[in-house]
Amino acid sequence: MTIKYILGLSILSMSAFVACSEATEGNEQRSAVEVTTDSIVTVDKHSYANTDEIFTSHLHIDLNVDFDNRVLSGVAIHNVNNKAGVEEMIFDIHDLTIEKVELDNGEETTFELGEYDELLGQSLTVKIKAETEKVFIYYATQPNSKALLWLNPQQTAGKEHPYVFTQGEAVLTRTWIPCQDTPGNRITYSADITVPADLMAVMSADNPTEKNAEGKYHFETEQPIPTYLVALAAGDLEFASLGDRTGVYAEPSMIDKCVYEFAEVEDMITAAEELYGPYKWGRYDMIVLPPSFPYGGMENPRLTFATPTILAGDRSLVSLIAHELAHSWSGNLVTNATWDDFWLNEGFTVYFESRIMEALYGKEHSDMLFSIEYDELMHETTEILEGDHPEDTQLKLDLEGRDPDEGMTSIAYVKGALFLKTLEDAVGREAFDTFISTYFKDHEFETLTTEIFVDYLNANLLETEGVTFNTEEWIYEDGIPDNAIEIKSDRFEKVEEKSVLVADMESVGSLAIPEDKWSTQEWMHFIRQIPEETEATQYQKLDDAFGFSSCGNAEIMSEWYVSSIEHGYEGIYVDLEGFLMNVGRRKFLRPIYTALADFPEKKEWARVVYQEARPNYHSISYNTIDEILDWQE
Repeated sequence: MTIKYILGLSILSMSAFVACSEATEGNEQRSAVEVTTDSIVTVDKHSYANTDEIFTSHLHIDLNVDFDNRVLSGVAIHNVNNKAGVEEMIFDIHDLTIEKVELDNGEETTFELGEYDELLGQSLTVKIKAETEKVFIYYATQPNSKALLWLNPQQTAGKEHPYVFTQGEAVLTRTWIPCQDTPGNRITYSADITVPADLMAVMSADNPTEKNAEGKYHFETEQPIPTYLVALAAGDLEFASLGDRTGVYAEPSMIDKCVYEFAEVEDMITAAEELYGPYKWGRYDMIVLPPSFPYGGMENPRLTFATPTILAGDRSLVSLIAHELAHSWSGNLVTNATWDDFWLNEGFTVYFESRIMEALYGKEHSDMLFSIEYDELMHETTEILEGDHPEDTQLKLDLEGRDPDEGMTSIAYVKGALFLKTLEDAVGREAFDTFISTYFKDHEFETLTTEIFVDYLNANLLETEGVTFNTEEWIYEDGIPDNAIEIKSDRFEKVEEKSVLVADMESVGSLAIPEDKWSTQEWMHFIRQIPEETEATQYQKLDDAFGFSSCGNAEIMSEWYVSSIEHGYEGIYVDLEGFLMNVGRRKFLRPIYTALADFPEKKEWARVVYQEARPNYHSISYNTIDEILDWQE
């Protein structure tokens, strides 16, 4: 079954939207999208918005970027579709100062703020008229807005200009824009952004390639997107072209490294299109942010946000770009309807990323990349099954009352991809590729629930191919099903032959490691497979030979630091302190701080470093590390 849900049209096929409101404490009415079929009812539990009655079809924001006070201020103008003729419109806000609200004739109207929730913020209920076409919300952010990270010049590569960027996924866009902040609410948007004249602003939209003298920038995007993909960055930026439809933004001192690292991005787009159809977003540009960016990348349409930790100097970590590019189909083109369905974004994207890497670099390389992720899946699955929420190992989640960020685990990413790889193995690649291509085409610019996907899968693949598959087990049961396809790497088996010798080696030379021929992934696997009984003296020999502690490759360094902490090797701590001070990517921070927290004396060391490093981290990262280190401000 298919939902045609391009907000502003609200066209439904074989389903209908109906009003849903739940009484909460204080008799506040919380409304959300409810999709119904004979057997499916899905509510977005992370939004107050009454998009089932009235929704934004187009958003325009006009904002001034005030670096001195760390505030964005201006107006958000919502073009609305009042399909139900209601007299209230409910928005999501979080730590915003609402100055006033006007309707399309300039008439000021009343509004009411709901009870504050630490996770979801507040509802903003605006009185409107049945004929209202536009709602103008005048507002300002707070300096501690969770989506925004304000950096002083010393926290940037150039050390001369301030910088700011946003990170909206999952429910943080409401901390810098009053909006109906649900992934089921697809909007087009435009913006006018004013920054200091010596800086440039860029967004997930049409972008400038040069600074202008006034510091005023206008942005447009024609394709409807969910609000979590509205993104802004501003700083001392330079643009470099990579091809007819690709380019990169970065601070001037980093631009040459970026151009070298991303030289093959145009080839990635071509490979992706040959797999699953045309790229629908016009340009594909990237911006390499300062180290404080909490993720590897964020798939903001037309402008992928990327961490500088992928600048390894040898293009060995560009699979991250293949992942963010793949989101142009899975996630951006076809989007999870709620955060409980997050695997629909990420499982498809990891699978698609794997296929892009296979097309460009061969199956052996692709299998190594997936094997690394599979190891992480197995480890995290065990941790979750032994924790408070073993049900989080299911693909379809129930995150009511919890931060959607808790669902952003390897389950959504790697179990989701493993599910698709196992499906491919069951039906054959040719049939599976046809299915995926048709899936993207049939659902472009739509939001889907897991249940709608399952109906589509049954009708358009399993039944047509006459294949019986344990779909329900994969999606709705804990753990990894027994029929999961096994991905092996012959090169990794050769690496393991070297790892097992480390504990008893006389010298590193006795391992006969072909240092100049191993990939990043082989080094990571080598470190992971070092025997538990290996003593710190052996780690010292490895570090002296290969310089893992300061090699400059963040993936290898992170693996090495964790393994060294666990084995008592003390030679890492000078380099580790520098790493923790200068890298804000949560993927690396979480396992390192977790390893340190397992040892009382190392936990205390970590807390001392963290006190200084924490201001450099985005809230997404420091909220995680606060919990690991029992941090209280």
